[in-house]
Amino acid sequence: MTATFAYPVEILHLLVSPGHAYFGRARDGAADVPTSDLEQVEVVAGKGIVGDRSFGKAAHMDAAITLMAVEALESIAAELETSPFDPLLARRNVVLRGAQLAPLVGEEFTLESGGGSVTLRGGRQAHPCAWMDRMLAPGAHAAMRGRGGIRCQPLTGGILRRGPATLLSPVPLEPDHAGTQALLRKTRLP
Repeated sequence: MTATFAYPVEILHLLVSPGHAYFGRARDGAADVPTSDLEQVEVVAGKGIVGDRSFGKAAHMDAAITLMAVEALESIAAELETSPFDPLLARRNVVLRGAQLAPLVGEEFTLESGGGSVTLRGGRQAHPCAWMDRMLAPGAHAAMRGRGGIRCQPLTGGILRRGPATLLSPVPLEPDHAGTQALLRKTRLP
């Protein structure tokens, strides 16, 4: 990866769960699966986050880690005129503030946090499931389409920590859909 731009972001949540909570009929309720919002996680290249439901699963090798921008959830809650959503209910592994993720599909990028770094390849959009209507609010499933984050393949291993971070990207990010700059500062690297 040739990182050209460095963007300040914040890692708000690091979700790890050993099982899927949303399966079957939504009316029957979510499965009782332990979920942890950790201060740090260990990422293994080609496998994912240690302890997570997708770790080392062949079907998830190119999409072992999911990322989501909290701004998408905030925007959806405002559109649906509801109170803010608990970001953990979307069940994405890494919830970021200040990151525009859609431009990273198909790109290699690095997250640096707390002295560690992990390089990822943005695979495809993380499409929401119908459970979002039950877990977040009626209409959330449709509203999240195109804003559900991205699925990534971990190219390097390392530690991700909650708190201030830097997104190193080959993609110059543009103002968000509302016309405001989602990222406060961008720095061109040599």
